[in-house]
Amino acid sequence: MSRIRGALARLRPWLPPIAVALAAGLAAVGGSYLSVGRRPGFVATPIDRFVIVASPDALVAFAITELGTLGHQLAFLTAIALTCVLFGLAALPGVLLLWDRGPALGPSSIRASTLAGVVAGTVLPGLVAFGLTRSPVSSIAAAAGAGLVVLVVAVTTVFAADGDTAPGSFGRRRVLGAVGSAIGLSALGVFVRGTGEDSVPSAFDVPEDSRPDVRELLTRAKDQSLAVEGLEPLVSTDFYEVDIANVNPAVDREAWTLSITGAVEAEQEYDIADIEAMDVEDRFVTLRCVGDQLNGRQMDTALWSGVPVAALLEDANPQGDRVVLHGADSYYNEFPIEALWPGLLASRMNGRPLPRAHGAPARVLVPGHWGEINVKWVTEIEVRDEDTRGYWEHRGWHGTGPVETVAKLWQVNHLGGGRIEVAGHAYAGTRGIDAVEVSTDDGDTWVEAELSDPLPGDDVWRQWRYEYGAAGTHDVIVRARDGDGNLQIPEEDGPKPDGATGWVTKTVRPQ
Repeated sequence: MSRIRGALARLRPWLPPIAVALAAGLAAVGGSYLSVGRRPGFVATPIDRFVIVASPDALVAFAITELGTLGHQLAFLTAIALTCVLFGLAALPGVLLLWDRGPALGPSSIRASTLAGVVAGTVLPGLVAFGLTRSPVSSIAAAAGAGLVVLVVAVTTVFAADGDTAPGSFGRRRVLGAVGSAIGLSALGVFVRGTGEDSVPSAFDVPEDSRPDVRELLTRAKDQSLAVEGLEPLVSTDFYEVDIANVNPAVDREAWTLSITGAVEAEQEYDIADIEAMDVEDRFVTLRCVGDQLNGRQMDTALWSGVPVAALLEDANPQGDRVVLHGADSYYNEFPIEALWPGLLASRMNGRPLPRAHGAPARVLVPGHWGEINVKWVTEIEVRDEDTRGYWEHRGWHGTGPVETVAKLWQVNHLGGGRIEVAGHAYAGTRGIDAVEVSTDDGDTWVEAELSDPLPGDDVWRQWRYEYGAAGTHDVIVRARDGDGNLQIPEEDGPKPDGATGWVTKTVRPQ
């Protein structure tokens, strides 16, 4: 115990400069965010990638399957904290120049040391920022943020006449001033930039310049949606997002190209003008994440517009039976090329240009397969004649096959008079949904639920609802039957490695 006390006693004098350095690190991160927002130039972006790559597979699987979006948020907060520490270390030499001047220094030496401290506390974080991001704007802003904190401390230390502290040391008020200025700058960044997430307009807020086909299809989806309070319509109002990183790429639309390479007769390259000159198709497509829990919310539908992948592959004349899709975020995945032929290269979503969060300027949609092979920000289609492993396969997942059939129970409404309404969505990939069955007596009897009319397309979910009377607490079980007549797998299994299975059960209690 005495050793611990001794160590704490030796550490205590260092706490003020360490606190000031960490405040400078926070201000550097805040300045970078204020200048560029949640984009690749943000100084926490490369640290975020490091955190994700360095995380053990078991931790990643737990975050995906148990925490969902919260797991991504915690990973991002961890990256930001590490980035603050990194920039705090970069600012520390400058802070020490302000702090450790010794009692024998005269006024001129103090001013020189102060100037050197401010310069070092500004320049060193700026150099670290440029090394991380290669972004001049973000680097200057990070340097300015750290420099602001160091300057505040320097000015108050040299010119303060309130007797708070002697020259060459940091008093409590000056440390609090440093921390306060860092928090203020960071709060300003959040206020100006928000969360950094792109806002996606409502799917039914159809743009005026939309093609008539798009307007008609979105109107049809709205009209065919079941009138169930609280149930998401047939076109999702809040589309899920799963990526390998917490900062999405910002791909220059005009500089973007898509290459078809590898085992092909003739390699091809397309830019955005080439794609927009081709005939456009509009397709309702449902996507479901392989990490989605049995009754999770990582399953959504949109109206996508783009070019059939077959039109691109035909010119290249592939010679292999495997394909690897590469994205601008360094993500890649491999699967049989036969699954890609009926796919769509989508450049628009619900009548608008594809949002950055969903792969702008273009992403691939592979009918009936798990979301992980629907690569966003796609830049290359590489054809191969041998098997390989994709990004998630290296981490123990195998979500490159067709989706499992599922009926989700997402809404329970008490209608009064003992009447209860249960509802949700059902999806079976390109097999389609033929029926959803509901049991309110532990599976002894099953009743078919009402289904929404099918939307155009082979890879689209359907809504279902069922109304019944019940007095006490009971379990509701739902299962789907696909278009091939096969019943949803009853055995429960978790998402890893190849998707969750089982029948959804929810306990309903009287209101």
